[in-house]
Amino acid sequence: MPCTTLRIPYGPDPEQYAELTLPQDPGHDGVVVIIHGGYWRSRYTAELGRPEAEVLAALGFTCWNLEYRRAGNGGGWPETFEDISAGIDALGPAAREHGLDLSRVTVLGHSAGGHLAVWAAGRSGAAVPVTAVVSQAGVLNLAEARDLNLSDGAVRNFLGSSPEEDPHRYRSADPMCRLPLPVPVIALHGDADAHVPLSQSAGFVQAAKDSGSAAELRMVSGDHFALITPGTPAWAAVVEAVAEAAEVPLP
Repeated sequence: MPCTTLRIPYGPDPEQYAELTLPQDPGHDGVVVIIHGGYWRSRYTAELGRPEAEVLAALGFTCWNLEYRRAGNGGGWPETFEDISAGIDALGPAAREHGLDLSRVTVLGHSAGGHLAVWAAGRSGAAVPVTAVVSQAGVLNLAEARDLNLSDGAVRNFLGSSPEEDPHRYRSADPMCRLPLPVPVIALHGDADAHVPLSQSAGFVQAAKDSGSAAELRMVSGDHFALITPGTPAWAAVVEAVAEAAEVPLP
């Protein structure tokens, strides 16, 4: 029997919604929040996270596949960040309505979604706090990503300014500037990734450790998209990391 998926809005904009995928046989406490990537651009949607949600739900995880406004459809600074915060906090009402357990809230983010996952972990006073992050080839150093001109100026396109024009915006958005974090981060990175350089994960993990944060880099076999492709060795490593972060055993 397939898992049940519900579309739940958390704001008035058409992009402000999450897809709640409930396992037929709930085997684990907590919720896995999935944040898709695409260098924060509007043409990439929550569709990227659906295969992940389906496979994780089949393993007993409750999943919250989060959509948000992106550059090109009303997102950027500060709207995307407001959506990520509101979208995670919307788990509170959803928990009351659907009986969800929020004792563990693990955020799983790919590429630009990894950036947003780590950013979310640093929120203070959140209604629904994050307890762990699993980053899949995350863009975790915005200053370096901008200097490297990754994805044809994706950082400038997303934030709408330069560090010189608005240094506060960059400091607030860059995971490197939000250390130390109160929760652990497992950063996975493919050994054949041609889209996000390894330095994005490795540099962040080292900086996190230097700040006293719990962080670990795990190299996996495969390219950038193997990490979100069920059936690959990289995906198997993702599932293992999610289970570890959520503190649950796998069958």
